[in-house]
Amino acid sequence: MKFSIITATYNSEASIGDTVRSLEAQNCARDDIEWILVDGGSKDKTLEKIEAGNFHPDQWVSEPDKGIYDALNKGIKMATGDFVGFLHADDVLAGPGTIYRIGCALKNSGADAVYGDLQYVRPTGEGEFAIVRHWQSGVYFRRKLKWGWMPPHPTLYLKREIYEQTKLPNGEYFDTGYSCAADYEFMLRIFNRYKVEPAYLKAVLVKMRVGGVSNRSLKHILTKSKEDWRAIRTNEVGHLHTLAWKNLSKLGQFFHRPPKSA
Repeated sequence: MKFSIITATYNSEASIGDTVRSLEAQNCARDDIEWILVDGGSKDKTLEKIEAGNFHPDQWVSEPDKGIYDALNKGIKMATGDFVGFLHADDVLAGPGTIYRIGCALKNSGADAVYGDLQYVRPTGEGEFAIVRHWQSGVYFRRKLKWGWMPPHPTLYLKREIYEQTKLPNGEYFDTGYSCAADYEFMLRIFNRYKVEPAYLKAVLVKMRVGGVSNRSLKHILTKSKEDWRAIRTNEVGHLHTLAWKNLSKLGQFFHRPPKSA
């Protein structure tokens, strides 16, 4: 089983080293991972840091893009693996066994998609992180979508063919008309409209640095809520209670006692 893992970067020299090291540490065969790097034309030392390391992209491009979702669309078009996942430049795989365990979950379940849990973390030293939030996804039921449920997108690994089957009429996989909620719209589209049934791997798969664009300021929070509402209506998933519970459900993530990572 081959995994295409897409990393979008732009001026990411401060964090890309941790991201690459988490890929290099995986205890599966190197041929099981196709690492695709989509760089937005970084002006810092992002590419130099990657080139200086021991783990190099199998495919890569560095050119200006129209934002994160445009970059991810480019990466999906380049992918040749059986399953596609994303590892953003601020994220790390939770442990050396992460990709192996994802593969086992997919083989054992026979599902076209798998997802797990995610931790928001704050760097405390070289390769060390303190947990700020713990997002335990829980088992998937389609009815939960109406109550604002979604899996953490960075933990989602999806059969490559599904992207082709569910893409938009304009050929995009992620709708670049969204600035920060195209991943939510995409997941509502595949789970609700196309009835994809994912398997749940009860383990932390990804650790994400705090300070993402979607929760950096009140302005971004308002923009995110407006785009979430647009995604909900576009995919006919629910009503205002869907948006309300999507936001309220995050509160428990600050108090949940986390399990061990994968």
